[in-house]
Amino acid sequence: MKALLDRARSFRRRVDFESETYRKLADGQFPEALFVACSDSRVIPALITGARPGEVFEMRNAGNIVPPHRPHLVSGEAATIEYALEVLDVRDIVVCGHSHCGAMGALASGKDLSGLPGVGAWLDVAKPGLAAVLDREDAAAAVAATDRGRNELITELAQLNVRVQLARLREYPAARRRLEEGKLRLHGWYYEVDTGEISELNAEDDSFLVHAC
Repeated sequence: MKALLDRARSFRRRVDFESETYRKLADGQFPEALFVACSDSRVIPALITGARPGEVFEMRNAGNIVPPHRPHLVSGEAATIEYALEVLDVRDIVVCGHSHCGAMGALASGKDLSGLPGVGAWLDVAKPGLAAVLDREDAAAAVAATDRGRNELITELAQLNVRVQLARLREYPAARRRLEEGKLRLHGWYYEVDTGEISELNAEDDSFLVHAC
């Protein structure tokens, strides 16, 4: 914590706040995209994208989950999506899953979360969309067999989860309207935390592909 505090205290000296870039931030924010990511400390949207302050609006939670749209349900996620689209007028939304995801790992293993009721209730939001993998006969065997089998299952779950959250985004009225008007693009990414590799969801065949730089 001391290192974090020291860097925070010296932040103003390390950054040129007299530059035009930072002075413009006082006039408002005009992000290019909404980035939906896991709250995992290894997944840092600005680091991954090279985004500068003001370029990316972030929504982060355990498992990069988008709750189903419910008109009268109060949630930070619904508020963030609404604000990003209706006020900030973002034209792109990225849903980014990742390898070694604790949320997907807990679901894959069927871990007892009775001691973490808030976590368990939150992950229950994701379960229905992931049933095609979670309920498969070989899923439990893959988890129990080897670390490789477990990691492959987590990867499959994380990538399916990205697809499910993109589908849920389409249920939000502001997103649906903009998609119909051609004013919004949705993107699915999968990030490997140990290699930095990004796979992008290909809309044509619903597969994740790595694009050459």
